[in-house]
Amino acid sequence: MITQLYTLWALFFGIALITIGNGLQGTILGVRGTMEGFSVGTLGFIMSSYYLGFLLGSFYVQKLILKVGHIRVFAAFASVASISILGHSLIFDPLSWGLFRLISGFSFAGIFVVAESWLNDQSQNEDRGKILSIYMAINHGGFLIGQLFLNLAHPGGFTHFILISILLSFALIPILVTASPFPSFNSYQPMSVSELYHNSPTALVGGICVGVAHGCVWGLGPVYAFKSGFDVYGVSIFMGVFLLGGFIFQWPIGMLSDKFDRRSVLFRVVWSAAIFALACSFFSETNSDLLLFLMFVFGGLSLPLYSLCIAHANDKLDRSQMVSGSSTMVLMYGCGALFGPLLGSLSMELFGRIGFFYQLTFVHIILGIFVFARIKKSAPVPLVEQEEFIPVPSTTSPMVSNLAPNATDESPESTNE
Repeated sequence: MITQLYTLWALFFGIALITIGNGLQGTILGVRGTMEGFSVGTLGFIMSSYYLGFLLGSFYVQKLILKVGHIRVFAAFASVASISILGHSLIFDPLSWGLFRLISGFSFAGIFVVAESWLNDQSQNEDRGKILSIYMAINHGGFLIGQLFLNLAHPGGFTHFILISILLSFALIPILVTASPFPSFNSYQPMSVSELYHNSPTALVGGICVGVAHGCVWGLGPVYAFKSGFDVYGVSIFMGVFLLGGFIFQWPIGMLSDKFDRRSVLFRVVWSAAIFALACSFFSETNSDLLLFLMFVFGGLSLPLYSLCIAHANDKLDRSQMVSGSSTMVLMYGCGALFGPLLGSLSMELFGRIGFFYQLTFVHIILGIFVFARIKKSAPVPLVEQEEFIPVPSTTSPMVSNLAPNATDESPESTNE
């Protein structure tokens, strides 16, 4: 394990810098766009463009890796992502920002596909869980630190855009000069949506609904906070407590789901998240400290839902199907996240900024009702047949499914560069 970590330090370091930059990018764009006078609907369109680019990139990058290799693809996409963020600071036009955001999503998809396939290639079966846990900690930690970086300068200038570009460019250095051997590429073939729904309707619908909710938070959370009177520090804390809650609650909720019927745990966590989202709407105008606490708990309940849905899907699938099923779950989450900012902005335009929490409450209630209906309709998976809960970052590509300890050699097809 120590030897593996030594060979992977450059990749982990690069991923850390990239997630810091990516975390900061979404927040600064929401704040700066609000300062520039962009409407909530316009910002919803801009933020959704990222997820459209991410979905497109997740499919296209596989072919590119097979043609030119991991190193060149990683360097190319990191460079394009670095350039696209600088474009936001040069042209303050909604259509241009939407295009730049689309390019960023496409580029980050390529970056994550390369990074995760590299980690998969360097991981032994007995260490996959540990590698995935480290990757998840870096992913969450990077996004959290990215929120704090918002405080380094006034959002009305160019400093944040330049800083993000520097982080993305600097992430290339240790990876390009590493002496590690080039990895093979494990391509993935997602399971069809109909097949996944046939095996696990709860997981499929859950992945979409959770994507809608999280896409709304990532895209419009900074917009809501800034419009509600939070200063720059307050916006960073607002987003940071959401992430921190998810990081802390992930493992306790996962342990409970391993010991009890997974759908029952999912049902209770979903409805609890809906209640706390609604509570946020009640106190958003009166007590900012209480709102931050409620947001912390809401993040703790909502962010683990994605991993719960994937674990439930795995409970219903054969081991040879888990990688393809998890890949489809990632894509369904991405489709939901694509519509999250659009639906969230519509709710905010109808109800004012408080519509941000109304949308989050509504989508969790919809999922809660669906889970309840499925519990009544079908029997639970026996506890002895449940797969182990594995925390999975939601801000990743379909390749992360290959890192799971229960991934087998039967699913992906390895192709050497």
